[in-house]
Amino acid sequence: MQMIAAERRAAATLAGIYAIRMLGLFLVLPVLALAARHLDGATPTLIGVAIGVYGLTQAGLQIPFGLASDRFGRKAVIVVGLLIFAGGSIVAALAHSIWLLIVGRALQGAGAIASALIALAADLTRDSVRTRVMAMIGISIGMSFSVAMVLGPLINAWFSLADLFWLAAALAVLALAMLLLFVPTPRVSTHHADSLPALSQIREVLADGPLLRLDTGIFLLHLIMTGTFIAAPLALEAAGLPEASHWEVYLPVFGGSVALMGPLVMFAERDEHNKGVFLIGVGLLALAQAVLWVFHGSAVAIGLALLVFFTGFNTMEATLPALISRAAPAGKKGSAMGVYSTSQFLGAFAGGVTAGALNGVGGYPLVFGVLSLAAIGWWVFSLSMPRPRPITSHVVPLAAAQSRDDPDRIARQLSAIVGVEEAVVVPEENVAYIKVDRHRFDRQSLQQAGFGDNEDNQVQASAAHA
Repeated sequence: MQMIAAERRAAATLAGIYAIRMLGLFLVLPVLALAARHLDGATPTLIGVAIGVYGLTQAGLQIPFGLASDRFGRKAVIVVGLLIFAGGSIVAALAHSIWLLIVGRALQGAGAIASALIALAADLTRDSVRTRVMAMIGISIGMSFSVAMVLGPLINAWFSLADLFWLAAALAVLALAMLLLFVPTPRVSTHHADSLPALSQIREVLADGPLLRLDTGIFLLHLIMTGTFIAAPLALEAAGLPEASHWEVYLPVFGGSVALMGPLVMFAERDEHNKGVFLIGVGLLALAQAVLWVFHGSAVAIGLALLVFFTGFNTMEATLPALISRAAPAGKKGSAMGVYSTSQFLGAFAGGVTAGALNGVGGYPLVFGVLSLAAIGWWVFSLSMPRPRPITSHVVPLAAAQSRDDPDRIARQLSAIVGVEEAVVVPEENVAYIKVDRHRFDRQSLQQAGFGDNEDNQVQASAAHA
């Protein structure tokens, strides 16, 4: 089904806001390990904390921000988050000590608007196109990361570290203007179980073995990524490449890694190969860290190893959310993704602190060595992972009377349809969440059973201005 014009505008604008905010966070990643050394009180461990501390505040506040948006309104919460992010960027720009820089970075992460943005996107789009909207947001994050890895070193070389933070503050103001000028205010905000976490479901999600395995994976992925950005700039400098020229490595690395990960991600779409691609992705991370550990004295070897690393990293970033979506119980995808995102940002914090401490003890070679062991351990742990089944999720719109009359009966009727493996009716949202075997399920069977007949005409009133 195609998005209507209002949905396309809302989705594009919200994806842009998300990308701008993440660009402001990511700009300093490839330069902070070097640029923060001149600050008062700087030590390798504290520099690691400054790099990763945004992940701690982001992890702690993103679910509360999402829940607050249910109560106080999506746009109000997003405005507050963007203002906190801008304030943190200004504090970091003015910092002359490592401690003030840590405070600024923590405030940047405290503007945790991700859940509220996703909830607003859900309010402004129909159930049938929401997956596409979330994919647009996910792609925008990947693009902002790649741009930041090249733009950050360039701006730092031409201007200064402070200017990177001033740019981040300006980007927050731009995002705020986009939100207020171009994003409609929904007439009604609903808690969408496929988009937002629910506190009542968190314990169940944390106790789910397959989900916990994937949460551990995203934790390790971002731990290794953040640790790499502490050690790699130091290694490049020690190998004779001036800090101002580091972008010359990052530009081909990120361009090449995006091109190389494309075939792997497409290959993973084939159900019989998705576990194999998962193992290849983790294996590339381990191989790259091992090469960085052994050949850290050569700028060429470092560049090639980073190409391998970010091919694996991008592959895992693209495939892990899909695996979470498959593994999440029906009606609990929002909670599963909330825990997943929290694990991701906790990994970034742990990576910064751990790599900073290791750098202080044994220098960047020790960082690469420990990260390679972490990746190898993850690969061995993943060997026992069961092959993901060809499961996908659908949202089935229901008439208000239909969903409130007898939710259990509706769930049984949906479960009786060939290919439907699980069905949960949520009367408050007037929808049913179903998980289906995509090899056996035919969406037309929903209409034949009396469900979803009016889906093509269903345009939520919330997609209009209040």
